Amino acid sequence: MKKIYPKHIPVLLTESIAALNIKKDGIYFDCTFGTGGHSTQILKKIGKYGKLYAIDRDPEAITNAQKINNSRFEIIHGLFSNIENIAKNKNIVGKINGILLDLGMSDIQLKNPQRGFSFIENGPLDMRMNQNIGISAANWLKKTTKNEIYLILKKFGEEKFAKKIAQAIYNKNKKNPIHYTKELVEIIKSIIPIRNKFKHPATRTFQAIRIYLNQEIEELKKILVHSLKILTTGGRLSIISFHSLEDRIIKKFIKHNSAPLYIPKNLPITENKLHELHTIQLCNIARIFPTQKEIINNKKARSAILRVAEKIK
Repeated sequence: MKKIYPKHIPVLLTESIAALNIKKDGIYFDCTFGTGGHSTQILKKIGKYGKLYAIDRDPEAITNAQKINNSRFEIIHGLFSNIENIAKNKNIVGKINGILLDLGMSDIQLKNPQRGFSFIENGPLDMRMNQNIGISAANWLKKTTKNEIYLILKKFGEEKFAKKIAQAIYNKNKKNPIHYTKELVEIIKSIIPIRNKFKHPATRTFQAIRIYLNQEIEELKKILVHSLKILTTGGRLSIISFHSLEDRIIKKFIKHNSAPLYIPKNLPITENKLHELHTIQLCNIARIFPTQKEIINNKKARSAILRVAEKIK
């Protein structure tokens, strides 16, 4: 019998859609289609001449998206870092009214143990957003060095037990290679004392490996830069992040592009040269957190932050 997984509940759904300030005939991108929660809401708000493009790298998300029979909607299989090329091919550079990013994992990915993202249910240690491309987590851990594992856990998981976990993973793989999520979880649990009932000890390690394998930070940085080139004046960025690493990048990007360049006093520089060095392109609109009610109803909302910015030139 096929196992049925819980329906994905998008975090900050109402707020992230409202943040786009949707125009009836506008052009929008949902860059993380997932299970289609955001796309469905955007389609309800755009009119007859509006257009929604959705992007996802996960083949399962593409299959779900293909069920939407709507002339105003188009699904694109690939990386959202390719958004500028997509916009060029559609001849819509500088015409896009809104870009939405929900950087969280969908329940289709998390709750299916065969995908290898879950540290609750046992399954093959994979963790790829697209299982047809790249190397699985199990193969990467088997081939890489102890120091590389440590650096990844430290950089992308901010794991304070990174060195001990890396050593234990390396030792285990030398004796008997790790193939399943449960094996990795047991290694981590043997090292990290359980102090926080709301946070599983494997959370940071799984996060770090997933981010590294799927190049999530590089993807985020690229799409932020591309967004400035393709949004129209008044176009909105609506971005939901779920951990401090992502949020710091988004916060820094918005701040850098919405504030004047700091110039030390008495530094001889002309107005024209200053403009060449830095142009203010964004207006920082809002930072929004989930309500207590949403957090109670959807525990994934605990760490979510929505940041909103508007293109001003």
